[in-house]
Amino acid sequence: MEIRENLRLALEGLRANKMRALLTMLGIIIGIGSVIGILTVGNGLSGSITGQLSDLGANNIQVYLRGKGSAQEMMGLSVGAGSMEDGDLLSDEMFDALMARYPDEVASIAPIELAGSAQVKEGKLYANVSLYGVNASYIPTMNVELLAGRALRDKDIVGMRNVCVVSEKLVNNMFGGDIWAALGQEIQLYQKDSVFTYVIVGVSKYEASVMAGMMSTASEKDMSTELYLPITNAQRITGHTPGLHEMVIMSAVEGLDGRDVATHIENFLNRYYKNNDDFMVQAMSMESMMDMVSSVMGTLSIAISVIAGISLLVGGIGVMNILLVSVTERTREIGIRKALGATNGNIRFQFVTESVIICVVGGVLGILFGTGLGLLGSSLLGELCGPTLSSIFLAFGFSMAIGVFFGYYPANKAASLDPIDALRYE
Repeated sequence: MEIRENLRLALEGLRANKMRALLTMLGIIIGIGSVIGILTVGNGLSGSITGQLSDLGANNIQVYLRGKGSAQEMMGLSVGAGSMEDGDLLSDEMFDALMARYPDEVASIAPIELAGSAQVKEGKLYANVSLYGVNASYIPTMNVELLAGRALRDKDIVGMRNVCVVSEKLVNNMFGGDIWAALGQEIQLYQKDSVFTYVIVGVSKYEASVMAGMMSTASEKDMSTELYLPITNAQRITGHTPGLHEMVIMSAVEGLDGRDVATHIENFLNRYYKNNDDFMVQAMSMESMMDMVSSVMGTLSIAISVIAGISLLVGGIGVMNILLVSVTERTREIGIRKALGATNGNIRFQFVTESVIICVVGGVLGILFGTGLGLLGSSLLGELCGPTLSSIFLAFGFSMAIGVFFGYYPANKAASLDPIDALRYE
């Protein structure tokens, strides 16, 4: 029998038993849709995270201390500053020597002092903030966009001036969203038993983090945002020694490979730690971080897709089951066709074709379902992303393979029927 005739018979069978066909295809639809949806959302999440990392500065390099000769070294975990002594920390003298050694590679150095969280309060108005002690290089290095005012300056750092740069979220909570009215205003920072007074000299644009947004349960008003103050003031709050740091952001000169510069920085600074039994320097470029994020997200998406793909196995078993029922129902028809000259191969090919058609139609519906899920999920992450052609072709090919694999046994059973016994079947 010709292929065209087999296709016509298969499609007529689907039209004659619409509900049974739909229920049979349901496992295929859910399986294919889940896999495509998960891969699409994974691509969107990966793109969003790498995009945010890139926005922070594609040439940036994070330099920090980690444990040496331990499980922490193997896992690349940063160690808390509380376990370090002054002699273990990175110093301004090290950075001066680094700049002198690689003047054509290192563009800027921006140490960070995390001074904990605080709350800005004025009557019934409040805003939660995270205190970041930074130098004059930090804001341009991290591509922090200023909406009004100015960034911190060297004289603010040296003079330990009580000035700060706040986010537009704080301005929304405290000043009704008027960024220009906020400039020059004094704010009270409440931190445990201490109160600090700072003057706003700049307002920065709030950049939402995808991961922070997914993990945070705080309302829009209660969300904590960054407040930048001179690093010398932050070190006065934390009690740490000025000029010593645990973590630093450096920027490679434009046009250079950040991974190569990170290697030079790491090798140079680790000369100061060759006799330190506890700590070492780790330098990681933004390119390396983005590669790592893409790799992790890709692996995670594939792992979840494999789990979701189990429903494809269930769907395939459903196809096999319904075809076995179909063989039983059409036993007399098979006997008549064999009596008229149909070969075992003709019968086998007919039922395999029906199985493939069921799976292909289910696969197409699954692709549409998965595309919708992927678009919805990725849009919620703020990174609208559609399925890739490779994932669509893979899903389509997989649905055909399921049709052939799970349809062969019923098809072979139909082909092996004895025509005389089949004609006698009632």
